[in-house]
Amino acid sequence: MSVYTPAEVVEETGFTLDTLRYYEKIGLLERVERNSAGQRRFTQEDIGWLGTIRCLRDTGMPIAEMLRFAELVRAGDHTIADRIKLLEEHDRRVEGQIDNLIERKRYVSNKISYYRSVL
Repeated sequence: MSVYTPAEVVEETGFTLDTLRYYEKIGLLERVERNSAGQRRFTQEDIGWLGTIRCLRDTGMPIAEMLRFAELVRAGDHTIADRIKLLEEHDRRVEGQIDNLIERKRYVSNKISYYRSVL
């Protein structure tokens, strides 16, 4: 099994060391194994989970919801329906954000066109 140092995880995920420690402290990231010297050693599973967290964070999911999602995942397959519901609600919010950005982009594009027309 491959193990990764915190520096390698930072490189791979883009999270800072402080963020990784914080996520572990609040339970978003399960307790990371340590080597005999007490240094954290992450697994490929940890990296995969952090990829999920990165996606949820980057799309604006609040930490409380990410914690709820993590709780559901750890509870087992009988929570899949609840996970779907949570992700569907988040997906609707993301769609709203996209719609808002498209509207704002259209506004900016129209301003650019207007200013070019007066040059």
